[in-house]
Amino acid sequence: MLHVDLDQFIAAVEVLRRPELAGRPVIVGGRGDPTERAVVSTASYEARAFGVGSGMPLRIAARKAPDAVILPVDAPTYTAASEEVMATLRAQPGAVVQVLGWDEAFLGVRTHDPEAYARGVQRAVLERTRLHCSVGIGDTLVRAKNATDFGKPRGLFRLTADNWLEVMGDRPTIALWGVGSKISKRLAGLGILIVSQLAEADEAVLAAEFGPRMGPWYRQLGRGDGSAVVDDTPWVARGHGRETTFQQDLADRGEIERAVRDLLAQVLEDVTAEGRPVVGVGLKVRYAPFLTKTFVHKVAPTFDRETVVAETMTLVDRIEPDRPVRLLGVRAEMQMPDDAREGHTPTRGGR
Repeated sequence: MLHVDLDQFIAAVEVLRRPELAGRPVIVGGRGDPTERAVVSTASYEARAFGVGSGMPLRIAARKAPDAVILPVDAPTYTAASEEVMATLRAQPGAVVQVLGWDEAFLGVRTHDPEAYARGVQRAVLERTRLHCSVGIGDTLVRAKNATDFGKPRGLFRLTADNWLEVMGDRPTIALWGVGSKISKRLAGLGILIVSQLAEADEAVLAAEFGPRMGPWYRQLGRGDGSAVVDDTPWVARGHGRETTFQQDLADRGEIERAVRDLLAQVLEDVTAEGRPVVGVGLKVRYAPFLTKTFVHKVAPTFDRETVVAETMTLVDRIEPDRPVRLLGVRAEMQMPDDAREGHTPTRGGR
C-alpha cells in the first residue's frame, strides 16, 4: 500500500496562483495579518528554514521570518485543489483510495513493483495538478504513513517488517504516526524513549498506563504492525464545529452568549445539510492568556434547533465569570449511520 502526501500543500497551491512567490518564504494563516490573533496553517519549506511551523502564532512567525509573504487562509481554493488530487489518485490502475485529509490519502494497490507504481502516481498528480507529492510504501498502514517522512520532499521511501526497526528503532516515539507529545511524555515516564523500546515493552505495563485496549495498541505501533487494509468506505463526519479567536478578549457575559449563538448558527447550517439528528453538544473556551477548557453534553437525538441552542447555552453557564475569554468554539455531534466509516471534521475558524 501507498501513502501519498502533498508537499507543503497549502503553500504550494498559493504559489501556483502567484508564481512570483516561488522560492520565497510563504506563510498562510488567519486573515494574513500578523498583528491579529491567528496561527500558521502552513509554511513553505523556505519559511520552515527560519523555524516557522504549523500552529505557531502568526505574530511569532512574522518575527522569525521578517521577509516572508503572509497570506490569508482560502479554504475553498484548497478544497478544490484537493478534489483534483483525489480524483487523480482514484484514476490510478486498480487503486483503492482512502482519503485522510486535504493533502493525503492511502492507496491500496496490487503490484509487483510498488516503487514504479509510486513514481507513476507522482507523475500523474504533477501532470494534472502541478503539485508535487511524496509517497510512502509499506506493508501496513503504519509503515506506509511513517515511510512518507523519509521521502519528503518529492521522493519515495519503503518500510517493511524487515527494515522497520533498522530505520525507526532509534527514533523517538513521537516520530510514530498516532503518538503525540502527551503520549510520548507518558511513555517516557515508563522509561520508553525510542521506538525499539516501545516495540519490546511489556504489554501489562502499557495496559496499566493506557488501558487494556490502547496499551497493546501502542506496542503494536512500535512494531509498525496493524491493519493492511485500505478502506474506501465513504467518510462520514461525526460532527461539525466552528471556533473563533477574538482580537480583543471578551469579558461581558452578554457578548460571550452572542458569540456562542453566532457560532452555533453556522454549525447548525452544516448539521442541517447532513440530515442527521444531533446527539451531543460541546463548548471550547480559551481563557486569557492561554488556558483551554472543553465542556461536552449528550442530548437525546433531536432535529430541533431551539433544543440544540438551549442545550449548548447550559454549557455557557460553566464559563468562569469575570474571566476574559480569548477563544470560543462550538461543536454538535450527530448520530452516525450504521454502515458509516466514522470520522471527525476539522473545526473551522470563524476569523
